[in-house]
Amino acid sequence: MGPFFYIRMMVMLKARNYILLLFHLVVSLSFGQDATAVKTNYLSELEQYKLTYIKKLIDSVGLSAPIKGEEIIKHAAYVTSYNTTHRTPNYVVHVLPKDVLYSTQSRSNDFRPDPLVKKNMSGAEDYQGSGFDRGHMAPSADFNWSKIAVSESFYYSNMVPQNPGLNRGTWRKLEMKIREWAIDNNELIIVSGPILKDGLPKIQGGSFNVSIPEYLYKIVLDYYPPTYKAIAFLYPNRNVPMDLEDHVVSIDSIEHLTGIDFFQKLNDKIERTIEAEQDISQWETDLSDNESSSKFIPKDFGKGKINSTQVNDFIGKEVCICGKVVGAKYTENGTNNPTYINLDKKYPNQLFTIMIFGDARRNFSYKPEQFLLQKTICVKGKITTFRGSPQIIATKEKQIEVEE
Repeated sequence: MGPFFYIRMMVMLKARNYILLLFHLVVSLSFGQDATAVKTNYLSELEQYKLTYIKKLIDSVGLSAPIKGEEIIKHAAYVTSYNTTHRTPNYVVHVLPKDVLYSTQSRSNDFRPDPLVKKNMSGAEDYQGSGFDRGHMAPSADFNWSKIAVSESFYYSNMVPQNPGLNRGTWRKLEMKIREWAIDNNELIIVSGPILKDGLPKIQGGSFNVSIPEYLYKIVLDYYPPTYKAIAFLYPNRNVPMDLEDHVVSIDSIEHLTGIDFFQKLNDKIERTIEAEQDISQWETDLSDNESSSKFIPKDFGKGKINSTQVNDFIGKEVCICGKVVGAKYTENGTNNPTYINLDKKYPNQLFTIMIFGDARRNFSYKPEQFLLQKTICVKGKITTFRGSPQIIATKEKQIEVEE
């Protein structure tokens, strides 16, 4: 029995456990138990189940073939192959769930040595004053559904010296894009790491033994049958544009550069097929639209109206903001079933988003994600922010006016 037999079994168990947990919640409430306490216990049980499921999935699919000299460190929601010579990970593998955008945990910023690494653990003294960011391989935002997973993502065994411009710009945007793919494609397995080799420069401080990689990679695997697909990206460790199509490579090429045999537990035929792929159109069908929308010219909409480039000057204020709808999506999962309407630039480069939650869709005579797409509109409301991104929450159709 191959790993996909176990995946199918886990998916079945996953659905059954969600039903059992929901049943437990309803029964508990019917007997008059405190609703807050019941909800807390329910969410705790759900998180523990999810962690168990992810561990099994990584073990059955995500781990590479053994690497000489590595330390395999298994945490609650990710696994690190730690390189004690370079004092960085060879790779980090984690699972990105479909409901990642509905998570509530925030960054802990608790950077600290990994207690499970036996020797040559890097630490704060290695990075202090180096000019490099402590670049997450498995990003903390991918673990916002679990407090323990967010906390563990700040172990130095998950860090690589990363150019600040890359880490805070392009790499972050790539991580955001992959989260969008998780919603579209169900759960994804993500492998991230540096290209390690002899002779790499070292951070000049601390232990003087932490290697600075010249390149970083990220591999994305959609392992759900009947269609399996994968994509990989290779970026230089410097401040470069995102340009997805310019940085797409095959998994085979990453294996050649690293000497690592990824996904070696997959069926040989499936492994050979997905590791040769580098067709981004399977993931991103509108790259040309993204490029053209990123070059828009801000428009003056007249007195009393602002455009999307001005939103940051009006946070917390009631405004009328206008622009062209270049991206729209309705997501039928999570707590709030949100509709995202992006003006002028698409996710993850969005300047401004109109959010329509849950039952508020009933107040619209049309499907916003279909009717508004490619139209120039104006929306009235108070500008707030969510994870640093400006937004207006629309609850009624009359808040939005179509200009053309």
